[in-house]
Amino acid sequence: MRLFLKFSSPGRIRTGVAGSKGITFDPDVLEKFKKFCTIDLSLSEATAQDHCREIKRFLRWLNGAEVSTDVIRDYLAGFKDSSASTRANILKAFRRFFRDFLGRGEIVATFKLPRQEFKPKRVPTKEELKRFYEALKRPFERAVFLMLATSGLRRDEVASLKIGDIDLDKRMVLPNVTSTITKKRWASFFNREAEQALREYLNGRDVSADQRLFPWRSSRIDRWFKRASEASGVKITPQILRDWFCSEMGELGVADRYVDAFCGRVPRSVLARHYTDFSPERLKRIYDGAGLKVLS
Repeated sequence: MRLFLKFSSPGRIRTGVAGSKGITFDPDVLEKFKKFCTIDLSLSEATAQDHCREIKRFLRWLNGAEVSTDVIRDYLAGFKDSSASTRANILKAFRRFFRDFLGRGEIVATFKLPRQEFKPKRVPTKEELKRFYEALKRPFERAVFLMLATSGLRRDEVASLKIGDIDLDKRMVLPNVTSTITKKRWASFFNREAEQALREYLNGRDVSADQRLFPWRSSRIDRWFKRASEASGVKITPQILRDWFCSEMGELGVADRYVDAFCGRVPRSVLARHYTDFSPERLKRIYDGAGLKVLS
């Protein structure tokens, strides 16, 4: 039995079992797949977009041919020299599309996710962070840097924050994005260094609660970091700052379950899931008690 997808007319896809009458999907099949991912599977918007991008790339490569396990195997062979994470992302998208969305899991059942070798991470020293920070010349760049380094938030979460999502007096931040299966939203915080940078950045600005705190795309933040990395000789990315935050909070004696909460990760243990107080008040006491500092 073989599953096939064909472009029956410009922009339309036919799918079904070989030898049977095909089912015609609307031209916006990828948009429907994206909606399925976000609504039915409760995946994040970014994850759904990544899945759609992988499927769109495959359909272009397919060019109207029939789909079978062998065809998918040929496609994946083109990525055998890619990183394990790249191949895993393709397979995850295929499982969501063929198995979950189309209900044809047998076509991808034989493909296993590649094992990713454990590579110990090296986080930058405080001296390296200071050197990088000095290469950031504008107040808003420094505010973004310190928010990322002291809150544990993801780059896209910081980029999407609105003025009303932060409390400068309490140094508290509540991401305005929805929780998903793997990403949870608890209160996080930032230290006094970040508070000072934020106040300097916001000083004199006429802002409202529904305005974005940093009105730039994530890609622009990446460009700032790349420029500062080249100028300082220290490679720093938003993800590296998130790694540094986790490592530093651990060094300061903060339990893993609370570090996970600050970073918006799903609790891993039964103790963390069912018997730990993750209220904003308790999280703030733990955060402040750690005494996190970046530049001193």
